Amino acid sequence: MSTGGGAASPALEPDADAPAGEGLALAQFAAGCFWSVELVYQRLPGVARTEVGYSQGQRHAPTYRDVCGGGTGHAEVVRVHYDPVACPYPVLLDVFWAKHNPTTLNRQGNDVGTQYRSGIYYYTEEQEKLARESLAEKQKEWKDTIVTEILPAKRFYPAEGYHQQYLEKGGQSAKKGCSDPIRCYG
Repeated sequence: MSTGGGAASPALEPDADAPAGEGLALAQFAAGCFWSVELVYQRLPGVARTEVGYSQGQRHAPTYRDVCGGGTGHAEVVRVHYDPVACPYPVLLDVFWAKHNPTTLNRQGNDVGTQYRSGIYYYTEEQEKLARESLAEKQKEWKDTIVTEILPAKRFYPAEGYHQQYLEKGGQSAKKGCSDPIRCYG
């Protein structure tokens, strides 16, 4: 298994996976611990599927332990499979900005490390344009500088099975439209 840091690492390639169904599109977001970010998107009408995992790093096939140990460059991300008619990309962006503090570098709450950075990882030029426009608008609402990175989506590595839909498995509702408060750890 290559842990490479060079261009030969598959981790540096674009995410070429297909969406989970016809008419769906993909989006990737990093906003701290992926568990609560995933639940917010699970509840969003027009989102067909969510996956938590790792992206934007150099190591091929990283594990949770690798990512938390530092040095892989990966962020904890949520990959969203969504219907762009029922849930336009700007709605996904609104949810992203509302979910976290985009002015804290490599930190959300008590979670500290580069894997908890704020990021929007785009699949298309249109997503990039909308992301950059939304950042400019959101910056007007914050005194501190937004540190969210906006980059092309690199290869997505699904997190271990126990991380998938973690908070839903812990008893929190993932029902569409649910507005119950999200508890961080189930």
